[in-house]
Amino acid sequence: MDGAIERLSRVLEILLFPSRFQEWQKKHHPRAAHIFDYFKNRHALIIMAGDVGTGKTELSETIGSYVARKSRLEITLFPMSLSTRGSGLVGEMTRLISSAFHHVKNESEKIARTKEGTYRSGVIMLIDEADALAQSRQDEQMHHEDRAGVNALIRGLDTLNRQQLPVAVIMCTNRIEAIDPAITRRAAETLVFERPDRNKLLSLLQQTFGEIGFTQEQIEEIVDMTGPTNGRDYGFTFSDITQKLFHSVVMSAYPDRPISHEQVISAVKKIVPTSPFKNNV
Repeated sequence: MDGAIERLSRVLEILLFPSRFQEWQKKHHPRAAHIFDYFKNRHALIIMAGDVGTGKTELSETIGSYVARKSRLEITLFPMSLSTRGSGLVGEMTRLISSAFHHVKNESEKIARTKEGTYRSGVIMLIDEADALAQSRQDEQMHHEDRAGVNALIRGLDTLNRQQLPVAVIMCTNRIEAIDPAITRRAAETLVFERPDRNKLLSLLQQTFGEIGFTQEQIEEIVDMTGPTNGRDYGFTFSDITQKLFHSVVMSAYPDRPISHEQVISAVKKIVPTSPFKNNV
């Protein structure tokens, strides 16, 4: 995740604390204006897209801590619940989405500024399972209430952008194709997460089982079994390994014996990897 963490943290730092970006511009490109004018006018929206179990939500929930320590400024996280869809009453979804953005806007307006006019802290608004709230209005079967909700979401994003508040919105989705085009084109950054390939599986399992004392040959056997194999065209997700495999291995050994290669192989055979999300769009 190191590459995604660094990329996301840089984007958030620029979006939440533009004064630091302006200092960099003045130092390296003091006479270049046009490209940076376009850059500064972007919506503070980041879309995290990709397969299930690849770490999108966990990274979104924790990246604020990383940015706060790196920038030495406070970050507050506001996660939006799926209950924002409401119960189906007319106007309820629109009201709840508008209320969520209004709350974040009010909280961000309380943030103190320095004498130079820059903010002392920032806010991250997290919208998980975003396709449930931001479904494309091009779908002819889309309910009027859902269309109104998407419109409210777009209005909220535009309001935050227009007022240049220190708020970054992160949307996580398994189905980026289902997100309304008016929202995806507003994204300052889109990060795509995929299942680990062989190199990433090898890196993860070497780090874990190498400490236990497994040989390279034993680790590569586990890698082969957790990747696409035996007619299965997809491998384990990161969460399949860290939450299912590692848990199963430890529990099968505790409390009487050490972890063995045979136990790991047995555990892998019993685990059914998470199926890829089927996109019907």
